[in-house]
Amino acid sequence: MISKRAIVLNIKDNVAVAVENIQKGEMVNLEVVKGNKFSIQAIEDVPFGFKIALADIPKGGEVIKHGEVMGSANSSIKAGSLVHVHNVQGRRAQKETEKGEGL
Repeated sequence: MISKRAIVLNIKDNVAVAVENIQKGEMVNLEVVKGNKFSIQAIEDVPFGFKIALADIPKGGEVIKHGEVMGSANSSIKAGSLVHVHNVQGRRAQKETEKGEGL
């Protein structure tokens, strides 16, 4: 089976960035800081440059990239899923919604 690659940018991250197109069912090899390596199976297609969940993220749970919270999950996100605008509300949008401002 072909394995694909994704990059974990910070040890705190719960998402990785695909460095090539990943198809549903493919194994993704990841290397975390200090040489820690593991694999995850994609449960849906993840295009190049997009994020893949490294662990289950519950609805309302934080999505962490670059070691920083970038938003929260709009719905439960399973490990191996595409993480993008369809299932994440960004921090900027959250702050504007809380202030009553539109986007």
